Amino acid sequence: MIIGVLNRRGGVGKTTLAINLAVVFAQAGSRLLLVDADPQGSALAWSAVRERDPLFPVVGMAKPSLHKDIPELARDYDTVVIDGAPRVNELGRAAIMASDLIVIPVQPTPYDVWAAANTAMLVNEVRQFKDGLRAVFVVNRKIVNTAIARDVSGALAGFGFPVSDVALCQRVIYAESAAQGLAVTEAEPNSEAAREITRLAESLDMVEQMVAA
Repeated sequence: MIIGVLNRRGGVGKTTLAINLAVVFAQAGSRLLLVDADPQGSALAWSAVRERDPLFPVVGMAKPSLHKDIPELARDYDTVVIDGAPRVNELGRAAIMASDLIVIPVQPTPYDVWAAANTAMLVNEVRQFKDGLRAVFVVNRKIVNTAIARDVSGALAGFGFPVSDVALCQRVIYAESAAQGLAVTEAEPNSEAAREITRLAESLDMVEQMVAA
């Protein structure tokens, strides 16, 4: 299963989401590969500062031929998570073409909802050539104890993809753990952040099983 985490708008928490999902899958026993397809190389930088033993390899592949190169790499893994590039159409399209499932993080702001339309359009373009490609929106950095995520979910519903029932809240532990080359499930395994990302990974795993069937 190849999961692409993508949004054409930068700064939505794409890399944080990709890394934390990858760690949860690896902790559950999945043979995992994390592909950094963003020219900024943030996932590679996260891996470089990590002092604990790695849970999985991280490779840099920020190139338009990504969709041609991934199948060979993916043969040795159960799950591949791609941290896609923002704004760069060729790289974004290649990551989408390489994926079975696209996870689109969206912050609960009107600007992010408007930008999500561009990402959805790009996914729909690729779906014309790739049967079975699925996509799901994930509300990210929701402010705790607010109803704004519900309003955003309603706005996203018009783009043709489901919105995950699991919203990730804005929490300091995401940044603190990243600075150590860790995920929240490693830094604070009993935290609400760890429970949120685990529930999200479990929901995506159900989609994975549907795709595999």
